[in-house]
Amino acid sequence: MTIRLPSSDGTLRTYDPRPEPFRAADGTAFTSRTVFSAAHVVADPYADVSPDSPAAVDWDATLAFRRHLWAQGLGVAEAMDTAQRGMGLDWAGAAELIRRSAAEAKAVGGRLACGVGTDQITGGSLTDIRAAYEEQLAVVAESGAQAILMASRALAATATGPEDYQEIYGHLLRQSAEPVVLHWLGPMFDPALEGYWGSADLDTATEVFLEVIAAHPDKVDGIKISLLDAGREIALRRRLPQGVRCYTGDDFHYPELIAGDERGFSHALLGIFDPLAPLAAQAVRHLDTGDVSGFHQLLDPTVELSRHLFQTPTRFYKTGVVLLAWLAGHQSHFTMVGGLQSARSLPHLARAYELADGLGLFPDPGLAEDRMKTLLALYGVPQ
Repeated sequence: MTIRLPSSDGTLRTYDPRPEPFRAADGTAFTSRTVFSAAHVVADPYADVSPDSPAAVDWDATLAFRRHLWAQGLGVAEAMDTAQRGMGLDWAGAAELIRRSAAEAKAVGGRLACGVGTDQITGGSLTDIRAAYEEQLAVVAESGAQAILMASRALAATATGPEDYQEIYGHLLRQSAEPVVLHWLGPMFDPALEGYWGSADLDTATEVFLEVIAAHPDKVDGIKISLLDAGREIALRRRLPQGVRCYTGDDFHYPELIAGDERGFSHALLGIFDPLAPLAAQAVRHLDTGDVSGFHQLLDPTVELSRHLFQTPTRFYKTGVVLLAWLAGHQSHFTMVGGLQSARSLPHLARAYELADGLGLFPDPGLAEDRMKTLLALYGVPQ
């Protein structure tokens, strides 16, 4: 069988789908790295909602996908930007997602960390922002999950300098009962976070970030860096206090950052591991046995797909992630919270299918081909 795919120049090309999928060996726990996949949410396609409505979530399919990730040995990073946090999923929906995922994690023995932000408010004083963070921290603590302190749009808009970030984060870390992960999300993922940590100069911002960590090293399990700058991440992780981990969020350079060098390595908390779960898990198991070459042989070829999904505007990478989940059979439809299935062009989606199929990411290649042809037919592409 062949499939005709549209190219960005307006022409059609013929593609021969891969006949056999990649098959992971097992789902045993990792020993050399701590690895989380940020997970997407599955929309309810039958809900009568508009893009401005509160998120309508298919809870059964959403939780089934998390069980898929745990079955590969991955941890789940919940209610993060991959779950369309702040792009269709509001705090009420995120709180429900956290509670449901936490109950599921306890039932199956899965590792769970959850995003804590301030998205129940759009602005306000530093006192308001601190209270919003505290409300969300309480929900995560009650669920029994680990907290990930996410960057705050409200804080970025309100803060007048580095001292405001130091005050807010210092307060939150002092009162946290368990070590948290600090998340520095760059403006390529969310333009509202430009100038986070009090400066648009990344060198200056890095110093403030490190000062916050150094003041409370016992309360910081690790940091998640999402700046798409491998050199900056390596330099930053080399300056972390002993015992504080670096979780790469770099969806462009993750193989080299996870593999590391003679001076250390990054753990992982990545949105791209949502579609890559079986393959990524198998690659990490190669590292567990010291097989660095085998790790790279599996994971390096995935970077082209990741760079494609995360191309600018980077924040719309979720559309490709959900497309691949549908094609892989993890959900019955290609519908997204907030209508974001329309955020990428048909040529972009066609290329995502081609790259993912080439990696063997579809458990049933025939199903993926049929579903892709259905999507193409909706756009009037002849086969």
